[in-house]
Amino acid sequence: MALSKSVNHLIEEFAKLPGIGKKSAERLAYHVLRVNKAEALALADAIRNVRENVRYCKTCYNLADSDTCDICRDPKRDRSLLCVVEQPRDLMALEQTGVYNGLYHVLLGRIAPLERIGADQLTIDALVRRVREGEFKEVIMGTNPTLDGDGTALYISNLLSELPVTLTRLARGITTGSVLEFANKEILADALGGRQKF
Repeated sequence: MALSKSVNHLIEEFAKLPGIGKKSAERLAYHVLRVNKAEALALADAIRNVRENVRYCKTCYNLADSDTCDICRDPKRDRSLLCVVEQPRDLMALEQTGVYNGLYHVLLGRIAPLERIGADQLTIDALVRRVREGEFKEVIMGTNPTLDGDGTALYISNLLSELPVTLTRLARGITTGSVLEFANKEILADALGGRQKF
């Protein structure tokens, strides 16, 4: 039995999502058809709202609904600590530990020569400017423990080495080659608590 054009189109769109194959796309499409109209439209509205309203924080490059994210606006955060991460999802993973109360800087990627991603394509210049103009005492390298993540951290630490800040990195309870967003809360909490000088 042939599916309607609308259902086929929905399946094709779901299949474009990362990690979603044709079968998963079909299950998602059938789920949308099964739920009541209000739930289905709420999903559509949420997607539209994210695309229209979410932007990068002008200070740290985290995801935000306004020019500045909630973390940067929070007066209770420790403004002497700055944790550098690759992506907003890494920031979210560290936040879920409940251990870290400083500020963040999101690079929006990592230096990856094989993928032709250079330092100029990241927010590294903004990071250096921020550390130079701020009152940070410690900058924590929270890049992923991969070859590219470690290379990015080394590159940044060389740029910041002349500035009066302590450079540390997450402890290696996180295994080399892993990705922060997939590490559990306890491992991330240990890594933050046991950070080492860079």
